[in-house]
Amino acid sequence: MGLTAAHARIGMFGGAFDPPHIAHVALAQAAVEQLQLDELRVFPTGNAWHKANAASAAEHRLAMARIAFAATPRAVVDPREIQRAGPTYTIDTLRELRNEHPAAQLFLVMGEDQAVSLTRWREWRAVLQLATLCVAARPDAKAHADQLPEGMPAEAQCRVLHLPQMPESATEVRARVAGRQAIGHLVPPGIASYIDSHHLYEDH
Repeated sequence: MGLTAAHARIGMFGGAFDPPHIAHVALAQAAVEQLQLDELRVFPTGNAWHKANAASAAEHRLAMARIAFAATPRAVVDPREIQRAGPTYTIDTLRELRNEHPAAQLFLVMGEDQAVSLTRWREWRAVLQLATLCVAARPDAKAHADQLPEGMPAEAQCRVLHLPQMPESATEVRARVAGRQAIGHLVPPGIASYIDSHHLYEDH
């Protein structure tokens, strides 16, 4: 596979995936195709420093990520952030990937909401040195197709990933489960039944 090549292209896509929904999968597929990645590493977050509310149990989020991204070519769910003790920081994972693949080109895939908070990340300048930022852009009549979110640091190397309009969010999915509403149209195949069988989000 391309990872043995001197110039492999490896993407990193992190998130709580609590639960993963169809916009997550669409972003992963867009990253693989538009960046011509050899591999996309999907990282369910461990103890995310910036999350005020506790996430669902790690084993459930890992299992759901594996179900959700199973059909995405070149996507590999990587459990290391869940297995790591203490808070989860993107910079630590990027450095590990750099050590494992010294000659690879690294791409950090994220949604627009993550991109606008970049300068609050731990060692964000080091993040910019290690990886090209790849930000999802959803269609917006007021914005140019290749326009990056406002507030991005000038020194960032950025690529825009083009996605269809998708309003889905994990918050919406959790709320619908708690309200006993259908979620099958919002999540990848297999996720709704997993949530139901493990009684996730029923008390949110």
